[in-house]
Amino acid sequence: MSVARKPVVGKRFRDALVWAAELHEDQARKGGNIPYVGHLLGVSAIVLEHGGTEDQAIAALLHDSLEDQAHKMSPGDIRKRFGDTVERIVEACTDGDPEEQRDRNMERWYKRKEKYIAAVHQKPPEAIIVSMADKLYNARSILEDYRTIGEPLWSRFTTGRDGTLWYYTSLITAFEAPARALGHDRLWGELSRTVAELKLLVGAAG
Repeated sequence: MSVARKPVVGKRFRDALVWAAELHEDQARKGGNIPYVGHLLGVSAIVLEHGGTEDQAIAALLHDSLEDQAHKMSPGDIRKRFGDTVERIVEACTDGDPEEQRDRNMERWYKRKEKYIAAVHQKPPEAIIVSMADKLYNARSILEDYRTIGEPLWSRFTTGRDGTLWYYTSLITAFEAPARALGHDRLWGELSRTVAELKLLVGAAG
C-alpha cells in the first residue's frame, strides 16, 4: 500500500500567488494583452513539474517582482513574507531594474545580458531551476509566436532576431554545467531542444 505524500505547496504558496497577482495586475506580456501573471504561473508550474520545492515555486511566482514592480514593494518585503531563501532566489534571477528593462539601447542590452550569463555559475544552486524555468517558458513563447507571425516577432525585442538567438544559445551553454551538477538534466535538455527548434525554424525561413 502506497503512503500518501504531503503536498509540496501550502499556504505560503497561496499567499505568494495572491501577492504576485496583485503586484503584476496591471502588467501584460510583451507584444500583447496577455496578463503577466500567466507567465508567473507557467514558470512556477515548470519548477514544480521538475521537482522544485515550495520555496523555489514561490520564488518563481515572484522572480520578476524586483525587475518590474519594485515601486510597489518596500525593502526586504520578500524576505519578511517568505524568508531568506526565496529572497535570495529572486535576487539571483533579477536582470536589471525597471529602468534597465525599459532601456532599448542595444549596446547596454548586450552588456547587461553578458553580465547575467557570466554570473550563472555564481548563482545560488537553488536559483538555477527557477532561472532555467523562466528561460524555458520564454523560449517556448517565442517559438509559438514565431510559428504564428514569423519575422515581425523580432520587433518586440531590443536586439531583434540575432541578439535574441545569441542570448538563448549562450544561456544553454552557461546553464549546462550547473544543471547537470544539480540533477536538472531534463529541464536543461528541454530548454536546449526548444531553442534548437526555434533556430531551425528561423533558418528554414531564411
